[in-house]
Amino acid sequence: MERKRSEPGRSESSDTPLHILVVDDHVIVREGLKRLLERSGAGWRVTEADSGLAALSALRQHPFDVAIVDVSMPGMNGLDFVRRARSEAPRLHILVLSMHDEDQFAMRALRAGARGYLTKDCAGQELLAAVRKVAAGGTYVSAQLAERAVLQLSGSPSQQLHSQLSDRELDVLQRLVAGQRPTDIAQALHLSVKTVSTHKSRIQERLQLPNLAALIRYGMEHGLGGDRAAAADGD
Repeated sequence: MERKRSEPGRSESSDTPLHILVVDDHVIVREGLKRLLERSGAGWRVTEADSGLAALSALRQHPFDVAIVDVSMPGMNGLDFVRRARSEAPRLHILVLSMHDEDQFAMRALRAGARGYLTKDCAGQELLAAVRKVAAGGTYVSAQLAERAVLQLSGSPSQQLHSQLSDRELDVLQRLVAGQRPTDIAQALHLSVKTVSTHKSRIQERLQLPNLAALIRYGMEHGLGGDRAAAADGD
């Protein structure tokens, strides 16, 4: 018999047997999250997916309560997955887990339809609390991020130049900083090389940078290359 899924806003107890989808392209991250979630004592089931496309395929085959999704993935990135998942599985609650602690990544994720945002350096207990909160239909961000978001909305801090970029431009920027070539980016994003080159030119214009080397340097200084930034060689 299929378990009845909880309605948004319904209170979830700590022993609710959630079915959780973990989406990350790194095996060690997925295994660590699976171990943490399964040892929570709540009887949660965990399914893994190594890409956004694999996760969408899993969603079409099984109902999930919560998806924990990485932002920086090859092919379909986390933000694109959130949008697609919200369209195909509107009852799914999504928690974005990223190495990026900048406000704009969280704001973009929440605007795309995520219900929570945490960085990968969070404590295990905070992650479990976030899963329970979003599963119950709530929204979860760290206290530090919430404070910075309030300051940003009030206009207190000056925004970084890359906050002007569209989600697609930010994705292209991250991939360039991570050392991917335009041909690789075009293939991953199903775009033409010309379109990628156009994005690159617009990014350089908006960031006021003269060339690719300066763009990569800017991205690495602002932590925009994800965990693949070490692969960037500045060519």
